Amino acid sequence: MDEIRTMEDARCEESTSKNFIEMIIEKDLAEGRCSEVITRFPPEPNGYLHVGHAKSILLNYGLAKKYGGRFNLRFDDTNPTKEKTEFVESIAADVRFLGADFEDRLFFASNYFEEMYEAAVRLIKSGKAYVCDLSAEEIREYRGTLTEPGKDSPYRNRSIEENLRLFEGMKNGEFEDGSKVLRAKIDMASPNINMRDPVIYRVARMTHHNTGDRWCIYPMYDFAHPIEDAVEGITHSICTLEFEDHRPLYDWVLIECGYKKSPEETPKQIEFAKMYLKNVVTGKRYIKRLVENGTVDGWDDPRLVTIAALKRRGFTPESLKLFMELAGVSKSNSIVDYAMLEYCIREDLKLKKNRIMVAVNPVKLVIDNYPEDLTEEVTVANNPENPELGTRTVTFGKELYIDRDDFMVEPPKKYFRLFPGNEVRLMGAYFVTCTGYETDENGEVSVIHATYDPATKGGECADRKVKGTIHWVNAKTAVAVTSRLYENLIDEEKGVYNEDGSINLNPNSITVLTSYAEPSVSGAKAFDSFQFLRNGYFCVDCKDSTPDRLVFNRICSLKSGYKPQ
Repeated sequence: MDEIRTMEDARCEESTSKNFIEMIIEKDLAEGRCSEVITRFPPEPNGYLHVGHAKSILLNYGLAKKYGGRFNLRFDDTNPTKEKTEFVESIAADVRFLGADFEDRLFFASNYFEEMYEAAVRLIKSGKAYVCDLSAEEIREYRGTLTEPGKDSPYRNRSIEENLRLFEGMKNGEFEDGSKVLRAKIDMASPNINMRDPVIYRVARMTHHNTGDRWCIYPMYDFAHPIEDAVEGITHSICTLEFEDHRPLYDWVLIECGYKKSPEETPKQIEFAKMYLKNVVTGKRYIKRLVENGTVDGWDDPRLVTIAALKRRGFTPESLKLFMELAGVSKSNSIVDYAMLEYCIREDLKLKKNRIMVAVNPVKLVIDNYPEDLTEEVTVANNPENPELGTRTVTFGKELYIDRDDFMVEPPKKYFRLFPGNEVRLMGAYFVTCTGYETDENGEVSVIHATYDPATKGGECADRKVKGTIHWVNAKTAVAVTSRLYENLIDEEKGVYNEDGSINLNPNSITVLTSYAEPSVSGAKAFDSFQFLRNGYFCVDCKDSTPDRLVFNRICSLKSGYKPQ
């Protein structure tokens, strides 16, 4: 695993070094192949975007911004069977959330269907495309293998006139779905299988989310995508490594359809490596299955790594940008630990957020010698590391809530929190000594008893020190909230997938607790986040919170698995 750099190191390196894509772009600008850099993010609207897509979005937008160019959002909607308006809307929201400003440049591949059809007709007229009657299985058989060349389709030498007539018939709905396809006529002996007369149009009667039933033929991705780039004036088509073998076809389509004269001209396809997160589910069909069987409560369930899920959990655009900076841009695929993502959100939030007292898994603490009706105001810093965030007051009283983890009946060695006979500091308030405890019918500790030392007001004492400091919430003023603690959705010891394609789920991926928070959370809104002292960073859930009951998702704990160099 690569070392994680600090935020300052990453930004310093960004200003002094260039990745290989930037060097290509600067060469094209210097040699006059383009005068403006125009990039795009071209998702298929067949699901929600995941964290890997964030890298592509931020890379494409960042390149356009760096060189004073433009960035487009374009939906590659050429396969209506899996596409929905819901996915269009969610993707646009994700791109905006990341700060990738496409302004008014929201496009759809389907808006160019007429131009694609005309380009296909031009190919037929130049003898570069033909209508083929082979079935999909027969086309695969004729294609050959990596070591053996393919063989020509028996329909490859149809006349231009016949191909034009048949292709128009395909468009007019004269043929059954799957009965005919239009293929590019390239080279059945090419060592690159993608160049062995690929299918560029198929007959398919499907209602399209944007064009309705206007078309019954649809272009294939490898034909449609380069034309979309050309129509929009894209200069650099940034894509992932699996499309590297498709680049000759990308250039072939653009050249043969008359959009450029040589591979060196723009639009130019450039490939970069994907980034994979370890032990997470990113495949759309797997997430779809989890959603449909109720394992998760939607594509934005905070245990997932869709962008919508990360946003709902409380990750910020700044943290995702830092994550992508640290991951870098290269030609080698990499697997990154989720802990690196958590490091980035901690870096972003640690100086921005109030640190508040919340008994996440609460147990009552009664200070027996504290006056029954007395309450005191205690001033605490909102964030000790950032004085600019100021202070607030909290109310201290006889009955409090503390975290259950801060008390043990029989503690191990070096346990410095509360146990019978031990003295601890209540943060900003007093020293207290545990005198006993009560249990419920199940033997669980239900109430802890203690006495306080009035001479230790403010949590300080000149004549003695205590090793343990714990936080607390006044029971009379406490606000009941719901805390959701997350673990990995996947059983990490078993890996993500079984041999049969099923997912190894962690049965303890979510723990839901009734917690008690100080009153300062009362006005919190969706996506507001805080540090719950010693428990981690938490964000107000945008779906399940109500005015009467806030629900908090734990973004991450305070403990990091990484030590940046």
